[in-house]
Amino acid sequence: MAWARDLFGTAAANRYDIRAIAHPWVRHLAEETGESAIFSAVRGDETVCLLREDGAFPIRSHVLYEGVRFPLGVVSAGIAVLAFLPDREIDQFLATHDLTETYGQTHAEPEIRRRLEKTRQCGWSLNAGHIVPGSWGMAATVFGPGERPVGALTLTGIETRMRAERQPGLGALLLKSAHTLSSELQRSRKMKER
Repeated sequence: MAWARDLFGTAAANRYDIRAIAHPWVRHLAEETGESAIFSAVRGDETVCLLREDGAFPIRSHVLYEGVRFPLGVVSAGIAVLAFLPDREIDQFLATHDLTETYGQTHAEPEIRRRLEKTRQCGWSLNAGHIVPGSWGMAATVFGPGERPVGALTLTGIETRMRAERQPGLGALLLKSAHTLSSELQRSRKMKER
């Protein structure tokens, strides 16, 4: 549980409990969509799943579970976070991390850059079964103080539940929830610093 100590230590240092603030939004997304909803936090060059709530739909994807880590650029949360880092940091990350060694050619630099560009265009990221075929995810970036990405809200489910016709509605819900959560995190930190 070293990851938990590190994350809780980071949260304490930042003077707000990110899990407690994110939990209602994770629950809301699960209830609203029927899918599994997740909040992942940035930890160095990775995202770490801190919270998960399953919706009512009986078939679930279990790629993301509490405590699992993935490098930035992998899974929808990692794409959502990486997309909104400064270009210089994206270039540095991609120059120093070969994601294909572990995750295959769908994680080659040109593929990652295409996903980052698409995420910047529509605001949310899509993982179309790049880790486990048939297991899809969508995520929206959560921003902390200074508009820096601190994590992402994610919806995961099976491919048939995340087809193109449903994506705009799910994406809009993710963006609205991530925006509100970002505002709450920023407000909470300001109040604690008074």
